[in-house]
Amino acid sequence: MKSVAEQIALIERGVVDFHSKEELAKKLTRSLETGTPLIVKAGFDPTAPDLHLGHTVLVQKMRHFQQLGHSVHFLIGDFTGLIGDPSGKSETRPPLTPEDVKRNAETYKEQIFKILDPEKTKVVFNSTWLGTLTSFDMIRLASELTVARMLEREDFKKRFEANRPISIHEFLYPLIQGYDSVAMKADVELGGTDQLFNLLMGRDLQRSRGLEPQVVLTVPLLEGLDGVNKMSKSLGNYIGIYESAGSIFGKVMSISDDLMFRYYELLSDLSMAEIENMKCQIGKGELHPKVAKVQLAKEIVTRFHSAIAADEAERAFEQVFSRHELPDVIDEVKIATTETDLWIPKLLVSAGLVKSTSDGRRMIQQHAVSIDGERISDVNGTVPATGSVLVKVGKRKFCRISFV
Repeated sequence: MKSVAEQIALIERGVVDFHSKEELAKKLTRSLETGTPLIVKAGFDPTAPDLHLGHTVLVQKMRHFQQLGHSVHFLIGDFTGLIGDPSGKSETRPPLTPEDVKRNAETYKEQIFKILDPEKTKVVFNSTWLGTLTSFDMIRLASELTVARMLEREDFKKRFEANRPISIHEFLYPLIQGYDSVAMKADVELGGTDQLFNLLMGRDLQRSRGLEPQVVLTVPLLEGLDGVNKMSKSLGNYIGIYESAGSIFGKVMSISDDLMFRYYELLSDLSMAEIENMKCQIGKGELHPKVAKVQLAKEIVTRFHSAIAADEAERAFEQVFSRHELPDVIDEVKIATTETDLWIPKLLVSAGLVKSTSDGRRMIQQHAVSIDGERISDVNGTVPATGSVLVKVGKRKFCRISFV
């Protein structure tokens, strides 16, 4: 195993909050002396069936611990998911149904093993111990925290001051998440920066039960493709790990050069020394930023697909964007209509190229729509609803539409 200093150097990469480095050094020293790996916990509420790259920042940090020989526990909050995590929410979030939790949890298990080693990952469900707590146990747990302390949480404080409702069960969430750490005897817990209050609660509950408190590490919320807002499906600035190889490659290539190195730091397997060397080469003009971005795009595509898929995605990207050729594979859509001419924004919606006619109008105004190679500028324009047309929206969406 690596030395304590070497382990900490990898562990603290990209970390925001660290409570505390000194405690972790003691735990790592004991681990080396006894040959006993640390128990590293990260919890995920199965709130959605699929993940994007923003979610994988935390999983990548879990992988670092795994590479160092520690015991990584991927905790699926099937019990806490029934409550609904209030972190960062301005309103009470509706709880998931047991059916939602079960379905999403199974999908999570499939997706995390694209990053983690399944042979070295322990998947656990917190209903295992939380489901056995009696009403007496729950009341005793609730007695360990005051309302004043709970209102120290920024999201609760803002909702309270704005007279927005806070349900009692939301106050239970941090306590229950903290109890997970007691039940698992966690040495380290990982989470996003929005989870800091909940993670520290685990330390408090462990300490009150005579256990050595866990070390808490938080990772940042990854910026989306716009480089400003956090990656989010609702904002449309995300890269889904289940997207096609070509889509992932193209989206990574669309990010800014500055954001590229943020992604390298949080998502890549390259060492920080290798990343810094790459920055220096670009600064000296010895390496073109596009070359570095292609390397990042291929690394990410390889992780979620394969090296062969990454090579093919690069070839297709060069064919379309560098040589301005058509892609080898173009989606084909048939549209049945009785109209002789079809309004172009409506055509784009019918073909699934945009979500609404308003989106279609906006894309036309941005000069991002072309039909049979001709750029469209008139938002009121129409096309004859006969034969077929080749439509391009943005840089990556191609579709051949046939009228029937």
